[in-house]
Amino acid sequence: MPQLNPAPWFAILVFSWVVFLTIIPQKILAHNFNNEPTTMGAEKAKPEPWNWPWY
Repeated sequence: MPQLNPAPWFAILVFSWVVFLTIIPQKILAHNFNNEPTTMGAEKAKPEPWNWPWY
């Protein structure tokens, strides 16, 4: 049965892990975000009350 021969499957496994561990992280780390997150102040924003009547 050919699927029991580990030679081609092991090579595919090793090659795919080499790609996952070398090429893909470099591409992800080189990504620039359009909007950098800004830090909020230590104070919490005070919610404003609604100014409409309740019926």
